[in-house]
Amino acid sequence: MAPPKSKKSAAVKKPQLAFAGSGQAPGARPRKAASRSLYGPAEVREIFRRFSVQRPEPKGELDYLNAFTLLVAVVLSAQATDAGVNKATKALFAAADTPAEMLALGEAKVGDYIRTIGLWRNKAKNVIALSKALIDDYAGQVPQDRDELVKLPGVGRKTANVVLNVAFGQHTMAVDTHIFRIGNRIGLAPGKTPEQVEQRLLTVIPAEYMRHAHHWLILHGRYVCKARKPDCPACVIADICKSKEKTTDVPAPLVPIAPLDEAFPVEA
Repeated sequence: MAPPKSKKSAAVKKPQLAFAGSGQAPGARPRKAASRSLYGPAEVREIFRRFSVQRPEPKGELDYLNAFTLLVAVVLSAQATDAGVNKATKALFAAADTPAEMLALGEAKVGDYIRTIGLWRNKAKNVIALSKALIDDYAGQVPQDRDELVKLPGVGRKTANVVLNVAFGQHTMAVDTHIFRIGNRIGLAPGKTPEQVEQRLLTVIPAEYMRHAHHWLILHGRYVCKARKPDCPACVIADICKSKEKTTDVPAPLVPIAPLDEAFPVEA
């Protein structure tokens, strides 16, 4: 009589499934996402040197008058275009450009000004609440500390980083969809979350380029390394880029780009 089969030998192995769209054969182990930059220090320095030649003094596309109006504009820009926010805030900031003046307008009046912006009701509530908090807790001044900024209604880490960088010149990195895409697409700062990408960018970008790095990456992502189809022939770092999606190794001519308000004049 043959001995009974052991439980180990009777076990049936479950087939391994490849992740959809991964390009891996069934049974292959899932590839781990890169956790470090694909670029050496000299390559990163050259990437940002070229960005600095293109745009020596880059600026964001949100209009603002001071640190407070910048904070409000960034809060309003969530799930909205910068152009759409600017249209709404032109009249709003003419009426109120301090926390006290904004609070005096009241939620209903603020809502009237920003009605064309998505989620305007909740944003109007946040603008009034953060204005009151600035008056009550910070003597009407925008704090220059991330931990304090994120305590304000409607203010998250990305918004705080934008304000700290643009208004106060701090070396912060606000990771939006463009920067998150570039960090992962070209392997500059791979990460599964915006905060991972943020921390890796802060590690790899040379200090002398950190002041404007946030804007350089956003503008590069918005106008060149686009979401649906990167415009590689227009890319000044095409020869350095290690993205598998790139279509050319020939970099675009490295020439200064006119500021946005000069290149795309707005009709009165």
